[in-house]
Order: sequence, then structure tokens, then C-alpha cells
Amino acid sequence: MTRHPTGQVPGPASRPGPPGAGPDAPGPDVHDNRRQVLYWRLLARLFDPEEQAALESASLAVVEDIGLPPALLDPDASVGSVVQRHPELADEFDGLMTPEPEEDGARDRAAEVRRAALASKVLLNVFASRPGEVTAGQLARWQSDAEWLERALGCRPGELRGGRGVSHQAGGGVGPTGTGFGGPTPDLSRLIPAIGPELGSIEAGLVKRMRLREVLADPALAARLTPSMSLIEQLLRDKDNLSGVALAQAKALIRRYVDEVTEVLRTQVEKSTVGELDRSVPPKRVFRNLDIDRTIWKNLTNWSPEEERLYVDRLYYRHTSRRTTPQRLVVVVDQSGSMVDSMVNCTILASIFAGLPKVDVHLIAYDTQALDLTPWAHDPFETLLRTKLGGGTDGTVAMALAQPKVAEPRNTVVVWISDFYEWRRQELFDSMAALHRSGVKFIPVGSVTSSGRGSVDPWFRERFKDLGTPVISGHIKKLVHELKTFLT
Repeated sequence: MTRHPTGQVPGPASRPGPPGAGPDAPGPDVHDNRRQVLYWRLLARLFDPEEQAALESASLAVVEDIGLPPALLDPDASVGSVVQRHPELADEFDGLMTPEPEEDGARDRAAEVRRAALASKVLLNVFASRPGEVTAGQLARWQSDAEWLERALGCRPGELRGGRGVSHQAGGGVGPTGTGFGGPTPDLSRLIPAIGPELGSIEAGLVKRMRLREVLADPALAARLTPSMSLIEQLLRDKDNLSGVALAQAKALIRRYVDEVTEVLRTQVEKSTVGELDRSVPPKRVFRNLDIDRTIWKNLTNWSPEEERLYVDRLYYRHTSRRTTPQRLVVVVDQSGSMVDSMVNCTILASIFAGLPKVDVHLIAYDTQALDLTPWAHDPFETLLRTKLGGGTDGTVAMALAQPKVAEPRNTVVVWISDFYEWRRQELFDSMAALHRSGVKFIPVGSVTSSGRGSVDPWFRERFKDLGTPVISGHIKKLVHELKTFLT
């Protein structure tokens, strides 16, 4: 941060401009000066938790002068508590940080000052985490503030952190509080991939600083926890050390998270058809299959104007029989520490496809050993409780379990989720290439998260590309699309 020789942070009065141009003084630069005061305070508080008295007093004067509550400057006040006391601000936070088109090149500088004050609040609450132990209440408050930041960026709560949200489509929709996200979806493609993983990293750090076992042992404190990917990861890592009330609370949190993500993914999967119509099978001539529109259209030549009556000499029926050839889906998931979010998401996704009538799902998890989780594939909760996170990776042990499951290659899809940092990589790749050549639909996936963040061994990435099976970039929606294309 740039400072004057005196050690003071430059404020509005220290910038060139008309005499007396400060937060309360009229003049052409007053709005720019006010914005800079607010942003200088934001930067100062992000890099140094100690208050800068001059910036605090100047920011307070700005906030009060533009009619906003002073609570916006209170670092201990969550965004939700401010909105609860001032509900008229809720609409202003939604889409607050999305680009706004300028009309005839004009800028509403007064509105920019107001946006700066609100944006500073949500940014400071999310990114200025304090050191030391974290309580359940503090974690819940941060998660709430992170949701307000996601809403300010035009996203659904939980969307950027790889949790439970669903991105809204162009044309808008209704937000979770009823305030709405109307209008076209803003293009934040360059910002969101960068900020999403950082939010997840901050959340993971907060969870690690919690005395989680003590929190889980107290039902009142455990009830204040909001399920998140970071929290689920910690619970899965520590589940073998929990017992009694703490274990029961951990299972309840995992169940809540699984149910929330399942609902999101099921919606995406169910948008696909359940199979192509089989027109080789004559339609059943029953009333529920009667195609009324087609029947009327085909019999219009029999209309009697005098009697105003349509005589029907042929009925038409809809085809409802669908091809239901069972498809086999083999999901192989790396359960090492770097792939926790993929393990959770793919376990849930496998359970959803396992519920479809025409899909035979098999699930394998591995690190240096492989575990066949197929008997529990329909229940992601039970599956996750049987996983053991961490350790190294040896994909050859998983391949040994996967290969016997390929009975009809052209009727089988193998989804392999890993970062592919393997120590026996040539042997593993040769096995994967052999599966592909046999007719299996082989889909390598680098990670399965909402943010799409994840690294893949460049050695594998290049060889998969040459094989004609490029690694999916990592967004779970892409995997859902690939599976639906093959299975429907």
C-alpha cells in the first residue's frame, strides 16, 4: 500500500483537486473522493486488521452522508444481520458486483459510491478472516457472508464454492429469498473460475481451525454448522475417531449435505429423456395413448359444415414404448486427499444413475488399494461412510476390479475420475487404451467440482488427447451431459 512520507494513507484531502474537496464538500470530484476513501479503507483492513483512525472516520462520514447504516463499517456485523435490520438493502446486494451498462456514456457517480460501500462490506467480511480458533457460529457467519458475495456476483448461494447451488440460466429466475435474479446472466466467466476456488480454500481453512470434535459433541453447537464441502471432508477424515453424540451429529451433517447435492444433481439428470422411442413396436390402442391432435388433423376431410360435426374413420395413437437395453456404468474414483470433492460428487451422481431403470451402475474407489462399493452405490451416504480418504494412488489396483465388469464393451461406459498422478502410469494408461479400443466408452475426468478447479498430470492429458478421449475439464455439468448422451 502506498503511503506518504508522514506514514499517512492518502485520503481525499491529499489528492489534487479543488480546495476543500472531501467527503462532505461539494465539487466535481466529491464522488470519486468518497469512493476512494471507501476502497482505501477496504484495502487497509484487508492487509492490516488494525484500524486506521483517519480512514475509519472519513468512511463513517461518507456512509452516513449517503444514507446507509453505520453497521456496514462494523467488522463484527454479518451482512445478514445488517440486511435483517435494514431489509431494503437486500435487493441492492443481489447482483451488486455485476457489470452495469452505461446509458449514453453517462456514469451515475453517486450510485457508484453507494455500491462501493456495500461491496466493501461483503468483500471485507469474506476475505478478512481473523487468526485463531474458529467457533461453529463464526463458521456459519462466514458461510452466510460468502453466500451474499455469491449473490452480489449474480450467482446462486453455494454456486462458487462447489457446494449446493445451481447456476441460473439466461433469462433469470427467482433467488432463494424471493428478491430475484432477473435479467440476463452476466458474463463472469473470467472472474468466477478464479474466485470460486479461493472461497473454497478460505472455508477449508476455517473448518481446519475449528475444534470440530468438541463442536460435534455439543448438539446446540453442531446445529449451527452449515454443511459444506470443506466440512464434509473434515468429517470423512475424522469419522473413525468419533463416537456417541459426535458421530451421530457428523452423520447427520453428511446426510444433510448429501441430500442437498442429490437434489441439485437429480434435477440435471432428469432433464434427459429416458430412452428413444421404439417405433418398431406398434403403439398400444388404449385411450391414454390416443393422439387427439393428430387424429383431428388426419380426419379434417370428414368435417361436415352443415352438421358442424367431425366424422372420424381412423384413430391415431402415440408410440410410448422405449428402448430399454440396460447400459453398464462403471465409475472409478480416486479417493486420495486431493480428490475429496470429486469423491463426494461422483458418489452422489452414481447413486442417481443407479436409480434409473436402464442403467447398471458399478462404483469403485481407490488409493493404493481398491474397494468395490457397488452394493451401496444406490445410497451415497452409506458409500461415503465406507470410504477412507488420503494416501497415495495406484490406479492399477482399481483397473483390476474394473476390467471384469466389462461384459459388453459397446454397452459399457467407464468414467475414471482422478488427477492421474500415478507412479505406474504407463501400465495404467495401456490398460485404459485397451478398454477404449475394445469399444468401451472411456471418459477420463480431471476433477468433478462446481468450480472446475483441478490439475491433471500433463503426461496423461497429452496421451488421452492422442487417444481421442480428452480429459473433461472438471465441471460436473459436463460429466452429466456426457453420461446422458451415452445412456439415453
